[in-house]
Amino acid sequence: MLKKRSLKRILTGVIAGVLVALSVTGCGSASKGGGGSVDGSGVKVYFSTLTLDDFKELVMNSVIEAGKSSGVTVDVGTPCATVDEQVAQIRDAAAKGYDAIICNPVDAATALQLEVTAGDIPILFTNTQPDAAYLKADKYMYVGSYEIDAGTMQAEYVWNKLGKPSSLNIVLFQGQPGHPAAVNRTKAVKKYFKNVGVNANFVFNDTAYWDTQKATDEFKLFLKTGQPYDCVICNNDSMALGVVQAMNELGIDTASVPVVGIDATADGCQSILDGGMQFTVYQSAKGQGASCVEAAIALAKKGTCKDVEYVTSDGLYVWVPFEPVDKSNAASIK
Repeated sequence: MLKKRSLKRILTGVIAGVLVALSVTGCGSASKGGGGSVDGSGVKVYFSTLTLDDFKELVMNSVIEAGKSSGVTVDVGTPCATVDEQVAQIRDAAAKGYDAIICNPVDAATALQLEVTAGDIPILFTNTQPDAAYLKADKYMYVGSYEIDAGTMQAEYVWNKLGKPSSLNIVLFQGQPGHPAAVNRTKAVKKYFKNVGVNANFVFNDTAYWDTQKATDEFKLFLKTGQPYDCVICNNDSMALGVVQAMNELGIDTASVPVVGIDATADGCQSILDGGMQFTVYQSAKGQGASCVEAAIALAKKGTCKDVEYVTSDGLYVWVPFEPVDKSNAASIK
């Protein structure tokens, strides 16, 4: 069963079709875009992110789109490669008096440092989740999707797809070591199999750093060991696509072994439709971006996120729901 959380809903406001103003700040240049549904006219938000991958870029673009639709001024700094660059970005944003900062941190462990640097400006962390000790209701919050749900959905799909066996040989590809999403998705997979009484033998359990080519290369290396495997579970779609690529190159029938990912990227959904991957979990970058902007507007205009959609009862999180995706609905997600 997925963890239950107390959620509250908010009525949508008037859509203001005002273009976003984006500027060159901190680590580098900015770009333009827009999308959202709450009236944020007069609100100024700064967006800071680490180096982009496919999903992080989707989140960034969704924040831009949500700002445009809501009338929020969103200034976006070039993605930062180091903590020092991001601290400098946040310091500059604090000096310019933004109403809120939306931040995908380079390192979640630096959350307190970023908060101190921001001064009185609230920070909405996204995509990379800091420890709860660094969060404070209506001040330092996390907007994302509950990673335990994603791993649980993966494991549940695989177990049912394979006929609810009592034992499984599992290949598991993890994302960046220590990344909260990688840690929690992996924990959820292992916990699910333990809870349903499956003897889960992880014949390969290593990181491919969210990367397609790394997953391709590592899966080929695993195959040389000759160990049997029943499924391949990956912390994201990019790695799952790498496994499918390796299977195709080696003439392995992808229909015979479930390969599952997370994110429901366009390429991931297309792979499902093409008979490569069998399952993914939709993590709504659009929903996360819109929720970030909605929360920023609420903090700027009301000082609280208590009425923001999907906010938890403790006021520390805004959880945008995950959604399971297989061949029956991949086309609609894509």
